[in-house]
Amino acid sequence: MPSRAATIVTVFSILMAGQAMGFDLEAHRGGRALLPENTLPAFANALSMGVDTLELDVGVTADGEVVVSHERGLNPDLARDAGGAYVAAPGTPLVKLRLDEVRTYDVGQIRPDSAYAKQFPDQRALPGTRIPTLSELFALVRKSGNSRVRLNIETKIDPNHPDQSLDPQAFVAKLLGLIETETFSDRVMIQSFDWRTLQLVQQQAPKIPTVYLTLQRGSGQTVALDKATNWTAGFSPADHGGSLPWTIKAAGGAIWSPYFGDVTAALISEAHDLGLRVVVWTVNKREDMTRMIELGVDGMISDRPDLLRAVAGENGIALPAGTPVEP
Repeated sequence: MPSRAATIVTVFSILMAGQAMGFDLEAHRGGRALLPENTLPAFANALSMGVDTLELDVGVTADGEVVVSHERGLNPDLARDAGGAYVAAPGTPLVKLRLDEVRTYDVGQIRPDSAYAKQFPDQRALPGTRIPTLSELFALVRKSGNSRVRLNIETKIDPNHPDQSLDPQAFVAKLLGLIETETFSDRVMIQSFDWRTLQLVQQQAPKIPTVYLTLQRGSGQTVALDKATNWTAGFSPADHGGSLPWTIKAAGGAIWSPYFGDVTAALISEAHDLGLRVVVWTVNKREDMTRMIELGVDGMISDRPDLLRAVAGENGIALPAGTPVEP
């Protein structure tokens, strides 16, 4: 564990940064309950509404283009081919498609009979919408004139499926290279469930905050308190008193981003004592948003940024101004 003196210094510096940042209102995949996820129309809507952070996911194509997509491949619930047919599961990995091939797919309307469609019945369909590149999203942010909004970029990489993406080193090199070229280094955070990518970001771009995503339950569990997993880059909570906050602190993280159902007041307090900010995902119900605010989280990622704005405002949290923009 870090020394007490080092911890105190780090706590002070991060708390001061946290005061400057305030509460972090994040639009998950641009606000997918409202408009097609991870698309320019969704991000334009979030910018126009007013959010602190655009949350998104990226992959890399066969020809090295960084594209915005939650899935590592074409999503059978979203992607339709030129003939209007939804692609067959599991969907071709993006790393095996060139950008011009990716562009041929329409991701503007959820497959009507899918569980996803039932989850977001009010999402407005926008047929003809394409998977954007990260460069196009940066251009949209510039077009909006919003000099304050940040981007929380998730690396979509799975240690259990290495054939579905670039390796961590190549992935991070592509992403950091683009961020530097686009001069967005001071406006991004990089998050991942795969902590290998976060370790590389910390080594190669130490000024970019790293966000350690965790899930402690269900079939998608990525962390365990008694051992390292394939996701945790060799870090084990068992070596840190069974504490996830201490483990993330030891790994060099700036922000802990757990599933909101995994947090307690005690865990949030422990994270804050270590100087970690806590931004929970993905909170879509009013009562859960209120409870998270009461527990003292530093921010929330939500598919309903409109509702989160309302709840935050009702609880005295200053709201970010919108910057209207068309995609």
